[in-house]
Amino acid sequence: MVYHKPVLLEECINGLNIRPNGIYVDLTFGGGGHALRILEKLGDNGKLLAFDQDKDAGQNIINDSRITFIHANFRFLRNFLRYYRIDKVNGILADLGISSHQVDTPERGFSFMKDGDLDMRMNKACRYTASDILNEYDEQRLVNIFRQYGDLKNARAIANRIISMRREKKIERTFELVNGLSPLIPRQKHNKFLAQVFQALRIEVNHEITALKELLVQLPELLIAGGRLVFLTYHSVEDRPVKNFLKTGNTEGKIDKDFFGNVKVPFKLINKTVIVPSGDEIKANPRARSARLRIAEKIKV
Repeated sequence: MVYHKPVLLEECINGLNIRPNGIYVDLTFGGGGHALRILEKLGDNGKLLAFDQDKDAGQNIINDSRITFIHANFRFLRNFLRYYRIDKVNGILADLGISSHQVDTPERGFSFMKDGDLDMRMNKACRYTASDILNEYDEQRLVNIFRQYGDLKNARAIANRIISMRREKKIERTFELVNGLSPLIPRQKHNKFLAQVFQALRIEVNHEITALKELLVQLPELLIAGGRLVFLTYHSVEDRPVKNFLKTGNTEGKIDKDFFGNVKVPFKLINKTVIVPSGDEIKANPRARSARLRIAEKIKV
């Protein structure tokens, strides 16, 4: 059962430039939509490793001897490739969005439109939930989260409001948080504001940016020359380090030059302009509206 409609599916698959006998990695298996299309392009000797830290994704494991499902965070990519005695791969795909299943399951706490426990853990084995963060972090830590991960200009007011709320009662449910923050929600920006608040909490709960940066630095050594990287991002907080890395080889975007002044980069960009969904795709799948697709190829030395 594929419970996540893949975004920019054909553009992602074309971007991988799949070789029938190659080895590929799907870093965010989810409902298996991208994985299914990759398998359709692979020959009998091709291989696909599929990662997902969410245990629920295991319900969608594909019965195919060419795929290996790995229940782990993609930050451990290098370790698992070594475990399976794989030196380098031909292509790596990462769809960094949360799955429709996660959003549509109230008890997971990912959606501000459904009442449920403020959990937000992609891996239930992790200790801290969104509720723990809201009730235990001090003011400055809360400010930093909402400012850095939510791009919220009134981060301090949000933090102060949360501290005031938790003095009265522990914050445990999504609608408790939504109702408590209602005085701070700008007019005509209700959904955007709450989406940014929930995004910031989700990123902190799952250490998403730390994991992403740990992944990115591994990629040059794990990809063969001419191999492809395909990244789907959905907000500027995750898109920024991806864009910087593909352009410069580091997440800060610093230009590195050799002795002769030549810029040193491990990748060349396949699409100089970011690819976004068409109007028809957004209409059919509204959750695709913020997607940004970047494709790069490992430079042959």
